Amino acid sequence: MLNRRAKIAWLSVLFGCLVPACANVKETGRTVGHTTRDVTKEIGHTTRDVTKEIGHGARDVTREIGHGTRDAAKTVGQGVKDAAKSATDDEK
Repeated sequence: MLNRRAKIAWLSVLFGCLVPACANVKETGRTVGHTTRDVTKEIGHTTRDVTKEIGHGARDVTREIGHGTRDAAKTVGQGVKDAAKSATDDEK
């Protein structure tokens, strides 16, 4: 068996080796965690921006289709009114 001094020396050496190793593991974990956080945040912001642009594009296209339909309906309606007015003027 080891005597008391040998045990203390052995534990000191073991503790001296483990503490710096724990610091390295902790620093590596922090680096990985922060990098993951930053990358995830960037992906989220990019996704948000792309989704917003798609939504605005779809809104603008829909608005243009609606305006085109409204204008075409007005033109047709005006043509019908003009034809009806012309027909009633011809009857007089």
